[in-house]
Amino acid sequence: MWIDRFPRRTILVGGDFGRGLILAVVCLAAMTGTISVPILMILMFAFGTLALTSDAAYQSFLPQLVPRSLLIRANARLQQSDTVAQTTGSALAGGLVALVTAPVGILIDAASYFFSAAVLLTLERPPRHPPSGRKQRLHQKAAEGLQWVYGHSHLAPMAWSSHIWFIGSSILGAVLPTVILNDLGLGALGLGLVMGCSGIGAVVGTTVSTRLGSRWGTGNAIVASRLAQPFAVALVALAPLTAGATHTGETYGSPLHWPGQLWAAFIVAGLGQLLFGMAMGVEGPLEMGYRQAVTPDRLIARMSATMRSINRGMIVLGAPLGGIIAIVAGTDTALWAAAAFLLLSSLVLLFSGFRDARIEEQQLSEEEALLP
Repeated sequence: MWIDRFPRRTILVGGDFGRGLILAVVCLAAMTGTISVPILMILMFAFGTLALTSDAAYQSFLPQLVPRSLLIRANARLQQSDTVAQTTGSALAGGLVALVTAPVGILIDAASYFFSAAVLLTLERPPRHPPSGRKQRLHQKAAEGLQWVYGHSHLAPMAWSSHIWFIGSSILGAVLPTVILNDLGLGALGLGLVMGCSGIGAVVGTTVSTRLGSRWGTGNAIVASRLAQPFAVALVALAPLTAGATHTGETYGSPLHWPGQLWAAFIVAGLGQLLFGMAMGVEGPLEMGYRQAVTPDRLIARMSATMRSINRGMIVLGAPLGGIIAIVAGTDTALWAAAAFLLLSSLVLLFSGFRDARIEEQQLSEEEALLP
């Protein structure tokens, strides 16, 4: 609701600049020895808040730049560039941590946010929509956004499925570094390479996303992508079994020193991440384009913030849950728990009728006529 009051480009620039500044503070605190868990939590809370506002502004800014009939293609192109950056970034991060330490790597990350803000300043400001003519109180605006998301025949199952998905994904995110670094001992570079496989898969997925959406239908393509993800995590869970008893607690600094069984474990984990990234790459542009296409412009920011804020709330549940499961029952059990949540997420969509979701001309909002 706050985003709706300001030009969205301004929010995007401010969000990037603010996040770059926060990461620079993290780097400075780490280098001076003043960093602590409470300080890091406060800084990451502020970072997450700016990320939420930037994401909501970004998702509602794109429909002002692109006709709604081209939203899926536009999202696919943007996510292609995003996944290429994440692919190289994940691999680069592992190398930077090994070569110049983590604080310097974070400082480079901060510089990337400042660069992003500078690029966004070069965009022309699109004309703003005229006001709707009706004034609403804060609680009325919030209620309208919630009603739109959870009252829509297709957005509602998508939202509930996404909430469950984020629990599973955050369990995976909390446990995967421990599996790669501690259970397998592949080191920071190995972790970066495994994470990079997900980025490569995402590049492939976004490349074919539009084509699959046209051939299978938007709903079917998204459901198929969700169904593939728990199987991808299952492959990652099998990686420690592939390594067998080879790893004895030693950390291998270079792939040149990996025994044959660790190479096999790396390949299995990498294939799992490759499939996971590919499925997300197919799903992402289709889901984003559908959400933007069926939502009136005045509600897009609220729709995006409603779904993403609750999704981020699921991370608050899922990440500690993953840590608890790993401590009590082991990292392998935590990975299988992540796969179970992802499977449940896909089944919610599968049995909800979401497969019939299409981006049809009659679904475009009446405000479409106001676009230049």
